[in-house]
Amino acid sequence: MLELRPCCEHCAIALPPESPDARICSFECTFCADCADGVLHNVCPNCAGGFTPRPIRPARNWKGDNYLGDYPAKTTPKHRPADLEAHALLVESLKGLPPERR
Repeated sequence: MLELRPCCEHCAIALPPESPDARICSFECTFCADCADGVLHNVCPNCAGGFTPRPIRPARNWKGDNYLGDYPAKTTPKHRPADLEAHALLVESLKGLPPERR
């Protein structure tokens, strides 16, 4: 079950469960679209994986109790800004290698 983390790990902007701007890597590191694309260049600073839009969990119980009411989003923020100098070296070392080939 996805945690649906409440904010961008880099800039700490709020990313509520319904946000279309949330991006996650395969380890569920969570960033806003601006940071994931513009600052981090589609390279997770924690695992070097790529980002994808985070799915939206239904707010309403449409079927089988699979909704935010029974599976709420996480409320504890995980704010750990990327070291941009170290990240630039990581991005450079990947030399444009797409996420599916990392």
